[in-house]
Amino acid sequence: MTFEILHQSKKSRARVGRIYTPHGIIDTPNFVAVGTNGTLKALDNQMVDSIGLQLMFCNTYHLLLQPGPDVVRRAGGLHKFMGRKMPIITDSGGFQVFSLAYGSVADELKSRGAKKQGGHVMKISEEGVLFRSYRDGSPVLLTPETSIQAQKSLGADIIIPLDELPPYHIGLDKLKTSLERTHRWEKRSLEEHLKNRANQAMYAVIHGGVDPELRKKSAEFLTALPFDGFAIGGSLGKTKPEMVEMLKQLMPRVPVEKPNHLLGIGDLESLEQCIPLGIDTFDSSYPTRAARHGLLLTQEGGVKAEKAENANHFAPIERGCSCWTCKHFSLAYLHHLFKAREMTAYTLASVHNLHFMVELMQRYRNAILQDLL
Repeated sequence: MTFEILHQSKKSRARVGRIYTPHGIIDTPNFVAVGTNGTLKALDNQMVDSIGLQLMFCNTYHLLLQPGPDVVRRAGGLHKFMGRKMPIITDSGGFQVFSLAYGSVADELKSRGAKKQGGHVMKISEEGVLFRSYRDGSPVLLTPETSIQAQKSLGADIIIPLDELPPYHIGLDKLKTSLERTHRWEKRSLEEHLKNRANQAMYAVIHGGVDPELRKKSAEFLTALPFDGFAIGGSLGKTKPEMVEMLKQLMPRVPVEKPNHLLGIGDLESLEQCIPLGIDTFDSSYPTRAARHGLLLTQEGGVKAEKAENANHFAPIERGCSCWTCKHFSLAYLHHLFKAREMTAYTLASVHNLHFMVELMQRYRNAILQDLL
């Protein structure tokens, strides 16, 4: 993997770049959709490729449990198994383990993060994390080494080291302990990766919660190691302003010559605030989740498909939109499909929302190239 910066904005830290991977180019800044089980919900990967989604996020945790990395390896790797030609990034599996125990990053930004009762994390130790499979309750030990071995079998273009995802509400002493363990896990992950690069790139994950000194310490430790890029993870704050303030302090410490990624964030408001800070890529299930709830994204704001006023709207969702849905179907038809609870509604809405995100990121890149952002 290589990275080049095509233009640095004169107005902010925003930049336009290109990440070159074995499966194609990723223009930055860019949005990364989440295909938890090797697919975006309601869509096949040929359709996803045709939309132009350059990078897709798949979850090692879920693929580790079903169908298993050995099955994917025998299929020829994740790209062949799922029928995708464009780049893929996989996480370590740790995010899913800890988010199922505490809630997601998005939950915290909505002030919903809290430890879940009866969570499936059984033990966190220096070796790794022991958890119960959500499928059958069997114990599974995830270590830095086994995570990387699984990601090698999957064959994604970009992989992530094992890290711990502590919640926002833990105390400073526990956060420090978690950070130090995460650094050791990430170093072990990198060492396992370097035994056989397999034409894959690895991003470190910078942690430290919203504590400026811990974020600084994490950046200093990880940027001294030969990672190919840097992700920003862990608790990003309880509110969006807190997240943005943390990123303002952190981003000047992230090497500009390597790509970076903001984990688990990709809603429209966050994109608007974080792209000027120099973030290159963002992942989120936001547009496809919104689609399944009948929320259609447009430049004028969200459109709720099931609203009664749309029953006789015989024009596309958004005039001028070139997505498959808008070229072939009316908003009135989508209104009907959602009211009838037809699964085709989820597909057509998801196609439109993903196309919207692809076009939105192109508009951001154009604005940066013109030093408007």
